[in-house]
Amino acid sequence: MARYTGPKTKIARKFGEAIFGDDKSFEKRNYPPGQHGNNRRRGKKSEYAIQLQEKQKAKYTYGILERQFRNLFKKANSSKGITGEVLLQLCESRLDNVVYRMGISPTRSGARQLVSHRHITVNGEIVNIPSYTLKAGDVVGVREKSKSLEVIDNALANANHVYEWITWNGDKKEGTYVSIPERLQIPENIKEQLIVELYSK
Repeated sequence: MARYTGPKTKIARKFGEAIFGDDKSFEKRNYPPGQHGNNRRRGKKSEYAIQLQEKQKAKYTYGILERQFRNLFKKANSSKGITGEVLLQLCESRLDNVVYRMGISPTRSGARQLVSHRHITVNGEIVNIPSYTLKAGDVVGVREKSKSLEVIDNALANANHVYEWITWNGDKKEGTYVSIPERLQIPENIKEQLIVELYSK
């Protein structure tokens, strides 16, 4: 299993922001990790290093590995529209991300697990592929047998984000992926243009 399972705060500190959501440990030590912490002299980063860091941040944020991410970039590059914007829209259209956005799970990794363990349906059919790409109008719901799961109830009780491109019906425990979000609607702090420049070299 190549997916990162180590300490998330360490990654958040590396990028200087809590990319995995609220993190009390990060708030206490919001400087880069390493033996000398804040005292270490850090030289000026090269253009390549800045671009690479932005790509890594996007990959960690969405929980996507290199090959998948590169494939998404190729798809975005060959489509009409601004490549960087389309790349983020493709990341947002992934089933695990939409499950997270709907509040069914408090984290993307948790959402990924719910999908893999067959708790999530798309248009009434069970889908267990986290990278499944949703289309506008698709209905995502919790499988009938899984609606009583405590982990889902707790997540929904604490969910307080509202996104314009998603509707949610709490009684049915299902929501609709209404439309592909515009770049302004995507809350992630990612400079997608740097990723495009990196892959275009």
